[in-house]
Amino acid sequence: MNDEYTPRIVGFLCNWCSYTGADLAGVSRLKVPPSLRIIRVMCSGRIDPLFVLKAFLKGIDGVMMMGCHPGECHYQKGNYNARRRFILLQKILEAFDLEPERLGIWWVSASEATKYAKVTTEFAKEIEKIGPSPVANEIFL
Repeated sequence: MNDEYTPRIVGFLCNWCSYTGADLAGVSRLKVPPSLRIIRVMCSGRIDPLFVLKAFLKGIDGVMMMGCHPGECHYQKGNYNARRRFILLQKILEAFDLEPERLGIWWVSASEATKYAKVTTEFAKEIEKIGPSPVANEIFL
């Protein structure tokens, strides 16, 4: 793989848990991938599948979905909805010949800054192994 390649990753983070965990990681000066761009959503259950698909259509290499642990959702069932959407989105990616590993879902609470740093770093390394999105070179962009 080209040493200059840096994967472009978008993370949709729940306001109440994952985003707060990301903030704690930053305050704690934990290392996270610099190419990760965060989009804060009020709940992981509010991550519209179209947001994820649009990111991939724009050539993003990987998308992370993060929310509260199951059973701890601020909105009661939001993370269960996110998990169902995640499964649907993986099937859609496969149908379009995109590696389903380009999409991941994690449960990260507000106090889990170390876990946040670990999963984002591991995901970035995995996306780097997979390589750039083939969609980035398509005509329709």
